[in-house]
Amino acid sequence: MTDSVIDTTRLPYRLKEPFLTTTELALFHTLTEMMGGRYIICPKVALNDIFYIVRPNENVHFFNKFFRKHVDFLLCEQKNLLPVFGVDIVRAVSKTDTRETDKFMDELFTNAGLPLVHVPAGEKYDVSEIVNLFQLAVMKIGGTGALRVQRNTDSVPHCPICGKMMVLRIHRDGPRSGKKYYGCMDSPKCAGIVSIE
Repeated sequence: MTDSVIDTTRLPYRLKEPFLTTTELALFHTLTEMMGGRYIICPKVALNDIFYIVRPNENVHFFNKFFRKHVDFLLCEQKNLLPVFGVDIVRAVSKTDTRETDKFMDELFTNAGLPLVHVPAGEKYDVSEIVNLFQLAVMKIGGTGALRVQRNTDSVPHCPICGKMMVLRIHRDGPRSGKKYYGCMDSPKCAGIVSIE
């Protein structure tokens, strides 16, 4: 009798198992291996914890676009938890069908200046292939392969791709000729670039 009373009064919530799917867990381990402690890797972060809506009273209809949606992984700086990369697992869709959610995520992150890495779903991941995907995401944001830095800092940044120390350089030609930037010390093997705004 007592047991049935306890059962009926118990809240209808249970612990989800597993927290990460096999695909998510495999990518988490690969990212951990790649980053080597450079970034904190946060799984399943809600979009409304990363972004906010400008003038929410005027833009109410935009709330539903990201309400209850999340990015699979958010890579943040160790020191201040500042977001550096979003990583989203792309599930297989037909060649003629581009998921609306994927398009929206891409636009959202690009407009915010935050690289979003699209990783095809799999049970195993190759580190070199994932590095290439990170490079593509950085290039997309910078337009010229540069991850924009909009905050003042008196320390030399680490490469956003491989995590190594960066070196202060000067563009020798092109439209940015004479302007300073940080390039990965492992260049040209690594294409990591950080612009100086």
